[in-house]
Amino acid sequence: MDVEPTNDTLHIQFGQEERHGPRTQGNDALVITALLANYEIERVFIESGSSVEILFEEAYDQMQLGNVPFEAIDTFLCGFTEEVVHPKGMISLPLTLGTTPLRTTYLLKFLVVDSLLAYNVILGRPMLNTFRGIISTYYMIKFPICGGVREAPTDALQAHKCCAEAIIRGKKRTLEESPKTEDSNERGKDTVPSPEPNKETPAIVLLVEELPTIELTPGDPEKVTKIGSRMTEDIRNEVVNCLLRNQDIF
Repeated sequence: MDVEPTNDTLHIQFGQEERHGPRTQGNDALVITALLANYEIERVFIESGSSVEILFEEAYDQMQLGNVPFEAIDTFLCGFTEEVVHPKGMISLPLTLGTTPLRTTYLLKFLVVDSLLAYNVILGRPMLNTFRGIISTYYMIKFPICGGVREAPTDALQAHKCCAEAIIRGKKRTLEESPKTEDSNERGKDTVPSPEPNKETPAIVLLVEELPTIELTPGDPEKVTKIGSRMTEDIRNEVVNCLLRNQDIF
């Protein structure tokens, strides 16, 4: 059954006896298995540096969610293999964490993205804040619910496989994009540097928005600044008025 989260303050602790499964060598990512829209999804990467939740297009296609509304979104993401990525859209799906009989479910917004990363889903800060989750890469992720604390154990082997697959995908793409050389001495050589063991490019995801420009002094191109585009009209007016009142400090 799904249990409503509690509003009570609980102490969340991790102990050595709570270690789950085998541990590979190296500092692997925090990877779990979660229930998303009633689909059991493996390779779910917990990334506290991400400001959004991500559902990768390959997993989205396999889930066959044609009946779920798909929202268009006019924004960009940066952080994927040092590229700026335009999401395919946004979708709202129920995410369930925990194990039977005690689980917690929340409706979260996911950006659908096509990328070379080896994960199916990235869960970021919005999820952690919604579930009030506490993470430990050494142990697991825990969160409070009515009646106690539940956990989503980490999967170190899946994390290691994701790391290895990401290296292979990145190397393959680099080879495909590398210009061919006519130098016979270089022909047949692999010019891609060997990756360091257990080394993975961080998958930190940040939203990129177009920031409107505010003229502090009309007609003076040097007296301008930018503000966020997601404020309400009232807050935006307050911010603009504050900037105009204090333009002498710019």
